[in-house]
Parts: sequence; structure tokens; C-alpha cells
Amino acid sequence: MNTKDKILESSLKLFSQKGFLGATTKEIAKEADIAEVTLFRHFPSKEKLFEEVISAYSFLPALKGLLPEAAKMPYEKTLSVIAKRFLETLTKRKDLIQIMHSEIHRYPEKIHNIYHTFIDEMFKTLAAYFKDMQDKGILNKFDTELGARMFLGMFYAYFIGEKLKMFKKYRPADTNKTIREFVSIFIKGTRRSKTR
Repeated sequence: MNTKDKILESSLKLFSQKGFLGATTKEIAKEADIAEVTLFRHFPSKEKLFEEVISAYSFLPALKGLLPEAAKMPYEKTLSVIAKRFLETLTKRKDLIQIMHSEIHRYPEKIHNIYHTFIDEMFKTLAAYFKDMQDKGILNKFDTELGARMFLGMFYAYFIGEKLKMFKKYRPADTNKTIREFVSIFIKGTRRSKTR
């Protein structure tokens, strides 16, 4: 593993344990087994390091990698795969998400901007897929960015309820069934009727 990857991996670990505010560059460098000055050669600031961690370990790279395959899959299958991979990524990054939720109100504006830029790019990427499907006559006309927010938002809400708030203790949910139902509901609202 190269030095940059070691720094990113160590940063992910410490940001997930201590949050952006709690993890220091000195601790990250120690975890990566490098000098702090080496860390700053690769990342000029802690904010830039956080941005790279979010970019490398978020759902966005998986979504971008999936969409070329989506052109060959039926709409329902594509949405199911996106939902499944999105939930897998959220579950894998559960600790980081939980700590970000608890400290986000204290983040400097620069970190808020990094976070929102990443979220917007994720929505725009999925919106581009919906737009392509509209252009092919498969989907109804709707605001594709709002559609992307709605689609990922319902799975994010499910994740928050099941994984972070531990609703499953009281009413266990079948994730595969949830994906099928959510996708089915979304398709009914977006796919063009065959009778038109």
C-alpha cells in the first residue's frame, strides 16, 4: 500500500472513531506510521484530507462505476442494485456517519461545503441516469435531481432507522423486502405507462 492510501485508511479509521473534530493530524500520521510532515506533503490541510476520505470511501465511486452497467440492465434491476450497494456502503461506514451526525453542527463552514458538494454530486450523478431514461422514453417527465434525492433519501431514512436508531430491536426489517417494496413504489411513480 502506498503512503497516500495508508494516510487515507488511517484517516478513515480515526475520523470514524473520533470524528473530524476529534482526530488530529498527528494521530493520523502515527496511525499511518509516517511523520506528520509527510502527511502534509500529501494533503495540505486536515480539511483536504477529510475531503479525500469522503470522496474515496463514499457511495459516489460505486455509483459512478455502476451506471455504465445500468445501460444494459432493466430499470427495476438498476434501482435495486443501486439501493443494495448504497445500503451496503452506509452500513460499512456506519461509525463515520454516526459521528458526523453527532458533530456536524460544530463543523467549520469549509467542512459543511465539502460535505454538501459531495452530496450534490451524488444526486447529480443519479439524476443524469434518470434523465437518460427519460430521453429514451422509459420514464415520465419529472425533476430528475429531486427524484434522485427522493430515491436515495428513502433508503438513507431506512438506514438511519434500522442501523443507527436500532429500530430493528423492536420490529426487525427484511432489507431485501424493503428494497423490493421501495423500488416498486418509486417505479410506479416514475416509469412511463405502457398504454401511452
